[in-house]
Amino acid sequence: MHDQEQMPNEEDLRAYERTAVTLADLAGARITAALGQTLSVRYKSGATADQFRDPVSEVDQDVEQVIRALVGERFAGHDILGEESEERPGRGHDIVWAVDPIDGTTNFVNGFPLFAASIGVLWRGRPVVGAVWCSTSHALRPGTYHARQGGPLSFDSAALDLAPNPQVRRRLAGVGARGLGERPPFDVRRTGSAAIECAFVAAGLLSLARFDTPNAWDVAGGIPLVQAAGGQVLVRGKADWLEFPGFLETGPEPADLRRWNRPMLLGTPAAISALHASA
Repeated sequence: MHDQEQMPNEEDLRAYERTAVTLADLAGARITAALGQTLSVRYKSGATADQFRDPVSEVDQDVEQVIRALVGERFAGHDILGEESEERPGRGHDIVWAVDPIDGTTNFVNGFPLFAASIGVLWRGRPVVGAVWCSTSHALRPGTYHARQGGPLSFDSAALDLAPNPQVRRRLAGVGARGLGERPPFDVRRTGSAAIECAFVAAGLLSLARFDTPNAWDVAGGIPLVQAAGGQVLVRGKADWLEFPGFLETGPEPADLRRWNRPMLLGTPAAISALHASA
């Protein structure tokens, strides 16, 4: 990695955030324009009937190509980690743009209106900027949640501070029903998009979300949102949940961002404590 002593300064972070929002908005516009069209779809997992999983549409590929081109124009030399292409134009650079052009592609190709486009900016493996365009939101319309390290959670460039209704005693959690005990403290919901669930945790629509095997690009854009909202981000250790240290944990072998898939838990401190107490 490049020898950079300090993380990006405030001016750099603001510039990255502005670009991340531009990219997320652009992705959202292209996704919206493609709705209702007959799309070309292929499957990563195989060709037999029981293996038609992990679809990729032509829109996924088109959006990622556009994002890659714009990042290359504005920040030459930065690395890019994308779901749909293994090309790494700046491998070894301290700054990596982690891109999921459509998170929730299965929903998208089936016309189920819950999907997102996620842009995360990593510094030495730590997410410092995130922008997630969501097909719906707390405002009941599409829009982009975004944040930078040390900055506020925003939605479409307006600072967002949604206080939960204190009269609602049973909140929602983006987790499966297993492992919650006989009397779970939440009602559970799954959307089919990790990026949307991260954004919804940040916005207070979900109290927490848990992912068993997320990819880095699934959650890189959402982690800064949750942190800006005062939430916790944990990963599973050998015996317990630990504070998320970044995607490049030290170890005997160099970390591979493309292969990272550790269990992750995000939410308010109170919700995470309640989850642990009920398990």
